[in-house]
Amino acid sequence: MSRGIYITANDKVSEQAIALLNSIRLHDRDTPIMMIPYDDNYQAIATTLANSFNVQVYPDLDFIERLSQKLYTIFGKGFFARPNQFRKQACWFGEFDEFLYIDTDIVVFEKIIDNLDYLQEYDFLCCDYQHSGGIKNIFTPKVIEEGIFTETELQDIFNGGFWASKKNLITEQDLYDIFAECVSHPEYFDFSQKTSDQPIINYMLLKRIPRRFNIVCRPGKAPGSWAGSKHFQQQDYTLFDPNTNQKLQYLHWAGIKIQPGCPYWNIWKHYRYLGEENPPEDLPIPQPKTVWQRAIDKVTKVFN
Repeated sequence: MSRGIYITANDKVSEQAIALLNSIRLHDRDTPIMMIPYDDNYQAIATTLANSFNVQVYPDLDFIERLSQKLYTIFGKGFFARPNQFRKQACWFGEFDEFLYIDTDIVVFEKIIDNLDYLQEYDFLCCDYQHSGGIKNIFTPKVIEEGIFTETELQDIFNGGFWASKKNLITEQDLYDIFAECVSHPEYFDFSQKTSDQPIINYMLLKRIPRRFNIVCRPGKAPGSWAGSKHFQQQDYTLFDPNTNQKLQYLHWAGIKIQPGCPYWNIWKHYRYLGEENPPEDLPIPQPKTVWQRAIDKVTKVFN
């Protein structure tokens, strides 16, 4: 049985992809990793990741294009802020019998593929505390009011940036059926923060895969993972969660721009430049213009 890791990337997120791969390969030199192109601008990062980390490009690009086009047909152009996020659903049909999907705005602190051992008992894994914040960014209260999901089922909602499952548990037709079901009930979903795939994919998993497991629910719980959490403690270039007295498994900058001054910037920078002799100095963070500065800019444009 084959195991592997999928990521999505394009040239725009090259720096993030390198940081992620540096962290993965620090703990695991052998697990195969496959990149799903986020769009057509991926050749440069694909070359870098292949040469430095032995990352392969997803072989069936025709399927990815078919999935994208079908999505546009079902939902209509402009429905999602970032429709290409749905390309990660190609994981279900790739080469790995068991797979882990990881967003590029993540670094890991362990041999992360070992978490797939839980798939001996379950069919789907996640590892985050998304559920502790309620259903926002995924569902609206309508799903409770209309009995679509129970309160217990809603404890299984997850962040779409880190999850694992098994090949072919979801069929291509399942995807299209779920998309069609969701488009007829937009009132069920919370897109207020411009999420795209996360609400739809949570709906699909809650409906189609009953044997789910959130790793943070293991005995003794598991550490947090969101970079917006301020209480993590740094030891060397890993982080510890004092709430569980455990080392973090991974850190996810979900919803946070990775730049100098962002939470745990030094952690990200360490992994981005791991093995490089002279990492660049931090650039100053651009400051938002004041109302007065914006007014001056408008006047300048009028007279230039």
